[in-house]
Amino acid sequence: MSDESTEGREGNNPFHRFRVEMDPERLEEGLREIRDRIQNSAAQARYTRVRLSYKSKQVGPDIPLTMFLAGQGVLFLLTTPLAAVLANVGAKAFLDVELVHEADELVQEGIAAYLDGEIELAERKYREALKRRDDDPAALYNLGTLLRVQGRNEEALTMLRRAAMGPEGHPDVVRASEAIERITSAKKHL
Repeated sequence: MSDESTEGREGNNPFHRFRVEMDPERLEEGLREIRDRIQNSAAQARYTRVRLSYKSKQVGPDIPLTMFLAGQGVLFLLTTPLAAVLANVGAKAFLDVELVHEADELVQEGIAAYLDGEIELAERKYREALKRRDDDPAALYNLGTLLRVQGRNEEALTMLRRAAMGPEGHPDVVRASEAIERITSAKKHL
């Protein structure tokens, strides 16, 4: 089993997402490796769930981190369609593992509140997310957008500038940079 790691958003944790090559003849060993990697990388972060994907499609529901680390997640996985999929493939396959952070969940709750017209609740959720991870580009971008819609332009620009300083290529970093450009361009034309 070999793996590839990608940079995470957590400062001390380079394994927000990683890929593990699974050998169908050694599933239990592969799943234990995943559990060990998660345990090492999640020790000081506020991750709450584990999400597994095969060929970019989520396999089963998110697994609570505590259940996964207790070893019950490995047993759970062995009795789910994942084991059957990997066994039926008959060859080594790559399984993508993503750790879901509390801040990610709060941002999603904020987006849902915003879409429901609950602006104050959305703002609270984004700010809660920023308390969990103060440089979260999704929380910063969404809060900046919300503030801009409310006409709180200076606050919005502050949040969007912070979001734009996030990891290169992150979709919300790109959107924040574009929003800043539109706002500053509009100011020049006034």
